[in-house]
Amino acid sequence: MNKRIFLIFTILLLLITNFSRADEGMWLPLFLSKYNIEDMQQKGFKLSAEDIYDVNSASMNDAVMIFGGGCTAELISAEGLIITNHHCGFGRIQKHSTLEHDYLTNGFWAMNRQDELTNPGLTVTFLVYMEDVTEQILKNVKEKMSEAERQIEIEKAISIITEEAILKSENKYIAEVEPFFQGNQYFLFVSQIYKDVRLVGAPPSAIGKFGGDTDNWMWPRHTGDFSLFRIYADENNQPAEYSPTNVPLKSKKFFPISLKGVNEGDFTLVFGYPGSTEEYEPSYSLELTTQVVNPARIQIRDTKLSVINLAMQNDKHTRIKYASKQSGIANGWKKWQGENNGLERLNAIDKKQKLELKFQEWTEQDKEHTKKYGNIISDYKNYYAKLTPFELAYHYWVECVYYLETMKIVRNITDKLFELNKYSSEEEIEETRKKARKSAEHFFKDYDQDVDKEIFAKIINLYYNNLDKKFHPLEYITLEIDFKNDIEAYTNYIYENSIFLNQDTLYNFIDNYTPNPKRIKKQLEETEKQGFFKRIFNKKDTETQELQKIPKQYSNKDILTDPLYTLYKSYMTLYFSKIQPELSKITPKIDSLNRVYMSGLMEMQTNKLFYPDANFTLRVAYGNVMGYEPKNGVYYKHFTTLDGIIEKDNPEIYDYKVPEKLKELYANKDFGRYADKDGTMHVCFIANNHTSGGNSGSPVINAEGHLIGINFDRCWEGTMSDIMFDPDRCRNITLDIRYALFIIDKLGGASYLIDEMEIIE
Repeated sequence: MNKRIFLIFTILLLLITNFSRADEGMWLPLFLSKYNIEDMQQKGFKLSAEDIYDVNSASMNDAVMIFGGGCTAELISAEGLIITNHHCGFGRIQKHSTLEHDYLTNGFWAMNRQDELTNPGLTVTFLVYMEDVTEQILKNVKEKMSEAERQIEIEKAISIITEEAILKSENKYIAEVEPFFQGNQYFLFVSQIYKDVRLVGAPPSAIGKFGGDTDNWMWPRHTGDFSLFRIYADENNQPAEYSPTNVPLKSKKFFPISLKGVNEGDFTLVFGYPGSTEEYEPSYSLELTTQVVNPARIQIRDTKLSVINLAMQNDKHTRIKYASKQSGIANGWKKWQGENNGLERLNAIDKKQKLELKFQEWTEQDKEHTKKYGNIISDYKNYYAKLTPFELAYHYWVECVYYLETMKIVRNITDKLFELNKYSSEEEIEETRKKARKSAEHFFKDYDQDVDKEIFAKIINLYYNNLDKKFHPLEYITLEIDFKNDIEAYTNYIYENSIFLNQDTLYNFIDNYTPNPKRIKKQLEETEKQGFFKRIFNKKDTETQELQKIPKQYSNKDILTDPLYTLYKSYMTLYFSKIQPELSKITPKIDSLNRVYMSGLMEMQTNKLFYPDANFTLRVAYGNVMGYEPKNGVYYKHFTTLDGIIEKDNPEIYDYKVPEKLKELYANKDFGRYADKDGTMHVCFIANNHTSGGNSGSPVINAEGHLIGINFDRCWEGTMSDIMFDPDRCRNITLDIRYALFIIDKLGGASYLIDEMEIIE
């Protein structure tokens, strides 16, 4: 047995034995029958591992999917009906909203299939099967290879494996290979994508986003965070682009819905796509995150939110335009604050340092260990010291440049137009103009220049004053010399002179753009040949009027001299010349250390259960319903009720303005069959399942395999679980499915949707 095969065998052996607390961990469904099912059943689960994941027959796996690019959703009927979080569908709801049809404020319910709203670009992705391909991937990797050589061999193997999988499916599926345990294992994921996904229903934001940013990441929680969509397929039940002839997907598997509710201690299972965790990072990574990166990101986003929040409060139209943007900015802003607090409370850095000291002592007890692992900790220290200034600059660039609205429109338009060249045909030019025009229209639909301009000035100020001058773009010379560091004047100059920030000007520019100035000259010559100028010069009184009818032609020259593009280009040049090259040198070395360190930790800690970090692949987390103690002397119960919503009602605050109909239903105790056995309307509950970003919308399943809720958040005291899990305070927050059904039926009046579900009384 060679060393590589022995390492794989050792990892699998460690996974099988010596289980630790099962509430921590995100497990691959492929291995549940071998490594988890016994523990799950001891905790109350009544089904088999094959009921969760089975490639040969219908299982829960066939009812769970990636929704869009970063959430999870699940099937709840035989007719393609899916449920996910309101915040996952928020962007689509917002795109359909106008002042005349404000679906954000009022909610949306399709009362028949014809009323369902199309969503170009929205997809759902089902996992068809997964497979361990570690041996094939590492077949030609040699121990003495450099990291670059190693990566070349791995990428070759990945290309072969994924191409074979796609060909095997006759191009019906997509295939990806993902690394696990820092590159010590690899798995193939073969998936199928459906492209016709229509909006079916969404509650008013005062329900679906109840509590807004104030309650985000918090418990107790009272948010009805759900939305409904439907998957459509062709007549053969296969994926197809949108067509009015498409029909609802015939679901292979969907979740029955339980009205039984939950009690403290009940078994729960979360099945979904957690995004990213870093449970095995060294102390130096935690120091960089908590002491450098997070504080910078929090400050930048706090600056943006201070402008956006005020504008949204003062103007209804602005609130609609910026609702989705504000939500995206605020989510990370609050999460990072909770993450820092949690890691500090857990003394996470100190714990990591003690583990590293123990690891170093362990390596020194054996010559082979010393040879393989002896320099890891000192190398970490060296590389992270080099990485820190560039990592900070990178996050400033991302937050202050890449995510800035003004830079987005420049990037979107120029990326399209610059694809053209002097050899492009008239048809290609016209098609590109249409794409660029569509992108511009999409931008201006949700744009307010006053808001954007204020943010721009404040962000420029942060970047200029808080980041080392070696990371300043060259264009800052204009700010310093021509405008004498007057950021307000510099901002005014850009907004008054850039073609990208005026709707009419940009539309005109796009519609009359050509990549070849010679073509402009030729067009004018042709016009002159036709005697056009001769005719208008004989009518001097109409000369100006007629000349204005000739559309001005634009080319790259107009873009290159634009002040906003000049700044954007300067930022991009800075990134690719000073930031990205250094990151490219340092991060592969740290990645290599991570892989070896991970291997060493698993070899040293034979009594510890290791689960792979999340990487947006399908995982199972399981545990039990339970409350927690957020601080000394305070205990939070495991559920909330509609009583709490009524208590928080405040008509003066958008996020707490309870709809009148909901208040009426509450006053009449008109909860129907959705009430708990205690007579109240339960809204949310918590459990100790290990979740992360990407688990938004994941089904929460009871011991019988029935849907009891929709995962949508974590408690604030536990947001550090992406880095270090605390079993005492890490809780996932779930929308009680009975509250969702109550809203659909009693408030939305869409009881026909309930009729197509399988309800377990």
